[in-house]
Amino acid sequence: MAIGDTHRPRMEDIGAALGLLTRLPLPAGLADGRARGAAAAWAWPLAGLVVGLIAALAGALALALGLPAGLAAAAALGVQVMVTGAMHEDGLADCADGFWGGWSRERRLEIMRDSRIGSFGVLALVLTVIARWSALAALFAAGSVAAPLLAAAALSRAAMAAIMALLPGARSDGLSASVGRPAARIVWWALGVAALAAVLFTGLSGLLAGGTAAALGAVGVAALARARIGGQTGDVLGAGQQMSELAALAAFAALFT
Repeated sequence: MAIGDTHRPRMEDIGAALGLLTRLPLPAGLADGRARGAAAAWAWPLAGLVVGLIAALAGALALALGLPAGLAAAAALGVQVMVTGAMHEDGLADCADGFWGGWSRERRLEIMRDSRIGSFGVLALVLTVIARWSALAALFAAGSVAAPLLAAAALSRAAMAAIMALLPGARSDGLSASVGRPAARIVWWALGVAALAAVLFTGLSGLLAGGTAAALGAVGVAALARARIGGQTGDVLGAGQQMSELAALAAFAALFT
């Protein structure tokens, strides 16, 4: 492989991104999401668009069947969780338990590795799911179904790539360590893809509002991770995705309702 070749986007990166970030059935050649490692991070927003599209279809179908906006929003969230295997929600819960349940860096990382969920994790999931549902229900009631879902899904996956590049790995093993850290060029590609998606679906005002909100959510998670464990892990990336998506949806709800 030529020097710098791993820093160039490839079409197969889209399959790698879907294999890493979703539980969708894929051909055997695309199933290994770690094959290209962090070099495929530019395509993570595209994987987010697929997740957002499937969730939006579920929400639109629920509305077409005459269900109220609240139930349609719940359907969209439920489909999102199924498509991703709740991997981002799991990361958020692990971070909440570890960041607030341990008194040292080593203990926090140990708690985050534990598959059991604690009080902080439960509360984090309950509060963020309620907040995401509330934003989606308001958007659905206002007639905005697919556009905000798609934009938030893309922006929040780009935030993951940015966090991974900005923070060093907090441990030498785990999902994040196995994928590696993306080069600056790859991160800029991810941000560009997400920005383009946000403009296409929500306009320039949507990009400014949703993009700023998503960035603030990612920065907040990154700052907390640096302070608590000195870097990032797969759980931190999941938490970053969740908080970025929540912030973007909240911004869209304020803008479009």
